[in-house]
Amino acid sequence: MKDEKGILFILSGPSGVGKGTVRKALFERDPDLAYSISVTTRQAREGEQNGVDYFFKTKDEVKKMIEQGEFIEYAEYVGNYYGTPKAYVEQTLEEGRDVFLEIEVQGALQVKENFPEGVFIFLFPPSLEELKNRIISRGTETEDLVRNRLLEAKKEIEMMDAYDYVVVNDDVHNAVDRIESIVVSEHCKRERIASQYKKALGSVEL
Repeated sequence: MKDEKGILFILSGPSGVGKGTVRKALFERDPDLAYSISVTTRQAREGEQNGVDYFFKTKDEVKKMIEQGEFIEYAEYVGNYYGTPKAYVEQTLEEGRDVFLEIEVQGALQVKENFPEGVFIFLFPPSLEELKNRIISRGTETEDLVRNRLLEAKKEIEMMDAYDYVVVNDDVHNAVDRIESIVVSEHCKRERIASQYKKALGSVEL
């Protein structure tokens, strides 16, 4: 059933939960998945590359993109903009490839309005204490920023009801196993493939 359109998967959760690490491990296992790179105005962290991890833009550039309606979603988060380019996502889904968005919770809720057929996965920390330790261990955040991120994380966890699935990131390999199971499950859903099978049955002579 190669006519099947790709599925948009949204991987989201509080800052510091390990979204990037899990997404990279998932893509190492399944290189056929397509990753939609986000645009951001924050500074690149050590080892991050423009056009690979993010498209790094200035605030003026992003404001112009917002005005021109070039995002599926965008959000201002801890003083920086993040956004998902629209054209790439739509084209890739039409080609029959699954697209993964790795975005903040605010952005995920916007995508839910624009793409309600998307599959929303909330990556959950084993505990808030563990989340705090992960943010601190980055070594890139000031004490005030750590506190702000934790306050934001508490608010974001309260929005979990908007998601289809919750995956606890207690171990990266376990988290990837669970996400792979979700992908397979979604492709087997009756409503996604019923029309294709009915079309095939209609062409069969009895």
